[in-house]
Amino acid sequence: MSAPTFSFELYPPRTQAAEASLLASLDHLLATGPEFISVTYGASGSTRGASLDVLQRILGHTQAMAHLTCVGSSYAEANRLIREFLDAGVTSFLALRGDPPAGLTENDVFLGDLGSAGELVQLIHRVQAERVPFTQEDVPGFPGAKKLRKGGKVTIAVAAFPNGHPRSRSVEQDLDTLLAKEAAGANLAITQLFYDPEDYLRFVEQARAAGVTMRILPGIMPVLSPERLHRMIELTGERMPQGLLRRLEAETTPEGQATIGIENATHLAQEVLEGGAPGVHLYTFNRHEPVLRVLDGLDLFAKDKTA
Repeated sequence: MSAPTFSFELYPPRTQAAEASLLASLDHLLATGPEFISVTYGASGSTRGASLDVLQRILGHTQAMAHLTCVGSSYAEANRLIREFLDAGVTSFLALRGDPPAGLTENDVFLGDLGSAGELVQLIHRVQAERVPFTQEDVPGFPGAKKLRKGGKVTIAVAAFPNGHPRSRSVEQDLDTLLAKEAAGANLAITQLFYDPEDYLRFVEQARAAGVTMRILPGIMPVLSPERLHRMIELTGERMPQGLLRRLEAETTPEGQATIGIENATHLAQEVLEGGAPGVHLYTFNRHEPVLRVLDGLDLFAKDKTA
């Protein structure tokens, strides 16, 4: 069995001050040797340039994973964007259906030509196959001879929901959707946030029984304040972890709350790793200190002495 991996998520900066802070954190994160770092992408291309800038800084150090959504893009626009990322050297993607932009609901038209993450997965593979249909390789023992191979592969991750997607009617529907994404060509899943290790472990067991074979990485975030926890619950629709909330609210200092959140995330990650998780994907909020403290507690990397 291979050693557990770890990876991080960043979001593109919107101000010069935020950019300086992100670049400082990025150096610390890269120094740990993550499997990949993903970078979010604003709906309808709102952070396109900034996302690509961050991705290009990651390239050459580790795998850079670009987030893509179906929101607001025509088929042609999505094709151009995928090609732009591929041309820049990005060969890993997180394909998401995406949520309605602010002010819109599920009843409004917001998706564009692509109606699901599975369709986006298929499009990414198609664009890559059109760009590089084949490569030529030397034939050992025959100087000058070449053989053809299919073009380079891409890594395409998709979202998974241990406690069910907010729009899902049943566990079976969630599993069928994940199976469909894998059938479309996805080769990695990253979970929505969860707060009980059993939620993840149960979901993986159900997914395997349903026929899902790709890796399913648990998505984990150190929650550093009661306000952040409330915000995450609002965004994800997860059940409120009352025990964690009480501990955060009982602590009166930001430093104390941060320690509680980091300890909770470390314990959660340790439990799922012991239960067989292939690694952990850590949501950073563009700060390196909390997630590196989590990794240090898990003994997953040689500690970055400059942190």
